[in-house]
Amino acid sequence: TFLAGFVKFGIVLAMLPTILGGQVMEFTLIKGFAGINAPIQFRVDGLGMLFALVASGLWIVTSLYAVGYMRGLHEHSQTRFFAFFAISLSATLGVAFAGNLLTLYLFYEMLSLSTWPLVTHHQDKEARSGGRTYLAYLLGTSVGFALPAQIYTWVKSGGDLSFAGDAILASANLSHAQALILLLAFAFGFSKAGMMPFHSWLPGAMVAPTPVSALLHAVAVVKVGVFCILRVVTGVFGIDLLKQFDLGTVLGWIAAFTIVVSSLIALSQDNLKRRLAFSTIGQLSYIVLGAALLNKVSIGGSVLHIAAHAVGKITLFFCAGAIFVATGKKYVSELAGLGRRMPITMGAFFVGALGVIGLPPSLGLISKFHLVLGAASAHQTGLLVVFLVSTILNAAYFLPVAWTAFFPKAGAVPAELDRPFSWSKVEEAPWACVVPL
Repeated sequence: TFLAGFVKFGIVLAMLPTILGGQVMEFTLIKGFAGINAPIQFRVDGLGMLFALVASGLWIVTSLYAVGYMRGLHEHSQTRFFAFFAISLSATLGVAFAGNLLTLYLFYEMLSLSTWPLVTHHQDKEARSGGRTYLAYLLGTSVGFALPAQIYTWVKSGGDLSFAGDAILASANLSHAQALILLLAFAFGFSKAGMMPFHSWLPGAMVAPTPVSALLHAVAVVKVGVFCILRVVTGVFGIDLLKQFDLGTVLGWIAAFTIVVSSLIALSQDNLKRRLAFSTIGQLSYIVLGAALLNKVSIGGSVLHIAAHAVGKITLFFCAGAIFVATGKKYVSELAGLGRRMPITMGAFFVGALGVIGLPPSLGLISKFHLVLGAASAHQTGLLVVFLVSTILNAAYFLPVAWTAFFPKAGAVPAELDRPFSWSKVEEAPWACVVPL
């Protein structure tokens, strides 16, 4: 897995100069099936390249962390685990470089199927239940919503699903009702984006080992969901068509509702991974909201936030896993004073939290600043309020975790940590879990 990650990252890097030069790379693997115009096509453009760089780059770090985590806990079936781990990266890159809607959909489904064994890795009752929820939501929505929407798009476009050129439905003469139903079918069909009410698979998938949680929340799965919605907005409908029917407002307020509600739920979660899971649901909707604002500034902010959230959230999940490996603790209420024992891990948690909240000096500040500018330029005062409220909530559910780890209240520290700080008393997780932080 580690070697495969380096190879794939190297291939992506090799294509970067061509894309930076303003060119697009295209390749057709299969021209069609039984005379039907349904090619399997790949197309490398700026958006796909950025996503591929983030996914393949962080995959290397995740692979290193996974080795330390799995060996540190002496997990079973590690060969199977890492095999599906590697397949998941291939599926993610397939989505990033999809040249048409059909190819994107096929690799989207491939990712769902290849990550299911990772979610159910522990093979206990809780893991099987989480796995059933995972597949029910992801396959149920994609087959029930996204697939019919894709077929209808294929019919209305005259059989052309390519992302090259104008948006697929730009000249399809859709009615307002048709466009609205199609947009919602795609938005909810690509439920890896985690928008409410099709979000419950995400907290349920937290039964998986922490490297899988990082994979789900930062590197691949959820980012594939929001990437697909970005493709739908820009490549299927196009900005002009969505503006014509004012459909960006509908999608934007669904995302805004998800942001606020998920942030409130995160605030109430004592289980650290579940708190991070509900945080992810809200942060993904920042990306969807930026796309829904339908201007270059906000869409640029969405693209930046894919990278910003990936880096910040993977750090937070790595910290949660390191804490569990070193101490067995998984609840926020158990972390008071832990900074005395694990200063590197809790320091990294603080830095990762800054990035997700959007505080300086993080990339998250830049991405959220562009999202706010996009909302302001669209004269969406209500959405500006949503950004403000959600940022306060982000700080409220993250910063106290780091603060109490280093500055606990009197009497709140467990006996084994109730001592002055000393480097000789530091007990971090195995190095393979700490270095990626």
